[in-house]
Amino acid sequence: MSIGDSSEGGSIGYATARGRNWPTLRQFTVFLENRVGQLLEVVRRFEGSKVRIVALSINDSGECAFVRFLLSHPEQGREILERAGLALIESDLIGVELPMTRQPLLRICTALLQAEVNIIQAYPILARPRGRPAVALMVDNTEMGLETLGSKGFTMITEGDLSEDDDET
Repeated sequence: MSIGDSSEGGSIGYATARGRNWPTLRQFTVFLENRVGQLLEVVRRFEGSKVRIVALSINDSGECAFVRFLLSHPEQGREILERAGLALIESDLIGVELPMTRQPLLRICTALLQAEVNIIQAYPILARPRGRPAVALMVDNTEMGLETLGSKGFTMITEGDLSEDDDET
């Protein structure tokens, strides 16, 4: 049965395609030639649109760079990137607010370790949904990671949270 399939009396709970409150965040990875100005070219693609880059990570591998980012409006952002002819990969990440403790990452890492969920990638979310710092995590078991962090009282960030401050400039 696929997500949202209500045949045979069962439904997983996400009856429509990815919406604003899907529990994960879409990360886009683009591969860029390692030349001056390549990142600027990608960033400029969003100029004049409502799409903002709300998290960014760059990994250099000599001849090319892997640029990973989260967007305030992922559907429109994907269209812009596809129209530009950029090779991209889309992945699901968990967005989680940092708890107001002295060692917030310690709490997150401990919770995931107890569930035997490994963190593959992590980087800060530049936008501050609800005014709180947050981090984007790629884990080896997204469903278990979401369930674990949710059951431990962590607040998840959804795609809708990333586009809430559209009225700001």
